[in-house]
Amino acid sequence: MACGGFMSAPVCFIENDENGKLCVRKEAKDILDGLNEPVVVVSVVGLYRTGKSYLMNRLAGQQTGFALGSTIESETKGIWMWCVPHPNKEGHTLVLLDTEGLGDVRKGDEKHDTWIFCLAVLLSSSLVYNSLGVIDNTALEKLHYVTELTENIRVKAEVGQHEDESADFIRVFPSFVWAVRDFTLQLKKGDKPITSDDYLEGALELKQGSSPQTVQYNLPRSCLRNFFAVRKCFVFPRPASMESMWIMEELTEKELESKFLEQANTFCHYIYNNSKTKTVSGGRTITGTALGNLAEVYVEAIRSGNVPCLENAVVSLAKIQNVRAVEEALQLYVTELFNLVQLPMNPEELSKIHTVAEKKAVEVFISVSFNDNDQIYQKELMGKIYDEYQQMCQQNYDASRMQCEEVLHDVFDTLEKGISDRSYLKPGGSHKYIDMLRQLSEEYRARTDSQIMSEAVLSKFLKTKEDIGNMILQADQSLNAAEQEKEDEDRDSKAAEKKPKETEPVTGAGI
Repeated sequence: MACGGFMSAPVCFIENDENGKLCVRKEAKDILDGLNEPVVVVSVVGLYRTGKSYLMNRLAGQQTGFALGSTIESETKGIWMWCVPHPNKEGHTLVLLDTEGLGDVRKGDEKHDTWIFCLAVLLSSSLVYNSLGVIDNTALEKLHYVTELTENIRVKAEVGQHEDESADFIRVFPSFVWAVRDFTLQLKKGDKPITSDDYLEGALELKQGSSPQTVQYNLPRSCLRNFFAVRKCFVFPRPASMESMWIMEELTEKELESKFLEQANTFCHYIYNNSKTKTVSGGRTITGTALGNLAEVYVEAIRSGNVPCLENAVVSLAKIQNVRAVEEALQLYVTELFNLVQLPMNPEELSKIHTVAEKKAVEVFISVSFNDNDQIYQKELMGKIYDEYQQMCQQNYDASRMQCEEVLHDVFDTLEKGISDRSYLKPGGSHKYIDMLRQLSEEYRARTDSQIMSEAVLSKFLKTKEDIGNMILQADQSLNAAEQEKEDEDRDSKAAEKKPKETEPVTGAGI
């Protein structure tokens, strides 16, 4: 599955590493990182070999997917994940979590089962408990994991000495659905028919008294009543004959018992219509990305030997999400800028592009971030955007300067050649030089009119030509003075030649 798409088959989400400790699989985390939609998370838990995986395949709308198995061995290991489009909620993803069967004696580590159960509770919008037969005292005793939730999950980071934290669980725990498989009894109380929900609530009725036996009897019932505000029950008849159940994945709907199929469809529609979007304390909606981060926070707490704490998890998740929000928003801003900006350009146009990109970046930040301290992170984002914009402005100045310098070299090439050829070191060269400088400056300005660095580049260039201009002027003045002196000498010489002729005496007159 490509990130952001949907999966054609489940993948392992949480497993044991080589040291026997729980860890989140990178493949599953990468998939969730690509899901920015809100998620509805449905987990199924229960004893192994009770048909949990079949229900999850039905919810995925597929015949196969989660491994079913047909032997006495537990097929699912760890927690497996399947993300599919939610059939009823547009823009939402349905995340199905199939957990390792509880109570497999060969595992030898009952604490492992407890953590699998706790993770299913912590990550879910709806928790489906799957069992066989009937809801009786034995079935409730097998659900002892629910009685250990107060020991293995904390809602608040600090709990007062006399404070009962279990009262907080009901506000943050998922809805609870009990799926009773291979149910053969009639739903009646006395002679009156009852619903499956009545059947569940009747099984959860408490006994009066305070004897140890009564306390033990009431404990799992009290926990279910006190921890899960929304409770629902479905009873499923046997889906097919014993031989056919070994090949459940191969059976078509026509080969299933009609009452089982009807109940399975009712179950799926209930989950689709009633399972809520996953949230955490404070009502913050969880996306696929946040779900992956949340799983890592809880698993890390378990790996470290700590009790997962919802309040701490939300704080950690907020930090992770806010850091990610800054990164994603900044990346969008930079991408928008580089896609739309063509340097050099008018600063006003650059400013408009910056404003639009900044607005989009803030929108992305708000959609990804958590409310907790998001103002701090938004301020950090704005600071980074400002830095990026300033760099872009500097690049714009540099690009404009380079382009203006190219034009300048092209335009003033004639002037440079005249200087090299000493064309201006002649009488009147200064005026010719100044006229050429003015003429070429006008041509340059015409060709760089839209460039922000036009005048700066020209001014710097003209500054470098001041000494040459002065030298040409001095040479021009020297040449003019020499020419004037020569003209004076020529005039004096001519005057001297004329003077003797005028004073010569006249001889031989009247002879």
